Amino acid sequence: MNIPFRPVFMTLLALSTAGLVFTRAQAGDDEYFAPVTDPATLSECGSCHLAFPPSMLPAASWKRMMAELQDHFGDDASLDADTTAAVTRYLVANAGDAGGYRRDILRGLPRGAAPQRITELPKWVHEHDEVSDAEWRAKDVGSKANCPACHVDADKGYFEDD
Repeated sequence: MNIPFRPVFMTLLALSTAGLVFTRAQAGDDEYFAPVTDPATLSECGSCHLAFPPSMLPAASWKRMMAELQDHFGDDASLDADTTAAVTRYLVANAGDAGGYRRDILRGLPRGAAPQRITELPKWVHEHDEVSDAEWRAKDVGSKANCPACHVDADKGYFEDD
């Protein structure tokens, strides 16, 4: 039996690549958060910072944040009423506790809590406790909210250690 090498090799390569991609984004992976796909949310939130995946906070947080856009971490991020409503609907529908399911990142957070900073979630604090204050203040990082500084695929929803 003579099996052509190239087709077999290409098939194996394609299968292994697909396996890696599938494994990386499996449901339940606590380092993958589906990135924002809503155009209005990407445009409005992503114009100033990473459009954080909505599953990183509970619905109560998104409702509160969207209701307080006039003082969004010291800036006025107000939007017109229709855009605010649309973005709020998207964030709440995709929140970390949407549909009765509670993401691992919300572990340790009391039910009903509405934290405004992902960086203050107990799970986030635990995951980043080895990062020194000097590293946070480094010129290329600048803030705990600058996820892409350390997580190069944050915009794609991947937050594993790089």
